[in-house]
Amino acid sequence: MLWLLRHPPVAVTWRARCYGVTDAPLARAAFALPEPPPVEQVVHSGLRRTRGPAEKLAAALGVPRIEDAQWRERDFGTWEGQTWHAIYRATGDAMDGMLTDPEGFRPGGDGETTMELAWRVVGAARALTRPTLVVTHGGPIAALLGLRDGLPVSEWPKHVPPYGTMVAV
Repeated sequence: MLWLLRHPPVAVTWRARCYGVTDAPLARAAFALPEPPPVEQVVHSGLRRTRGPAEKLAAALGVPRIEDAQWRERDFGTWEGQTWHAIYRATGDAMDGMLTDPEGFRPGGDGETTMELAWRVVGAARALTRPTLVVTHGGPIAALLGLRDGLPVSEWPKHVPPYGTMVAV
């Protein structure tokens, strides 16, 4: 069985910013992690926003914690660190390309396409052979759930869970 947990909220200074592969810190406010399911390992993307929660969960369960960069959020190229408002001001509706051209559009000019993200996390999920909790990001979760449910890419954003939410796949 595979459980996916979206990391807790990022620091206030990063909210409303594009921070895909950027190592944005978590909010300082206390955040209650959900009760972990019975798993044999906890995997995380390696970014701070997943590492801390993964450490706590793995320690609570007494299981190994494994870093796997395949579970990172999408690489947004030169958009990383900019506010979404600034990106929209500079590019207009270009960011819609992530949904309308999922195989060809590269955010920020050199970022990862939607389908590159999707196939990367599908491969990471298939490689897991034991009951696992993965602390990851909204994009990978939405891609896996969208593919599982046979949804068009334009509907995948509906599967981005709130921060700190766990879903079973």
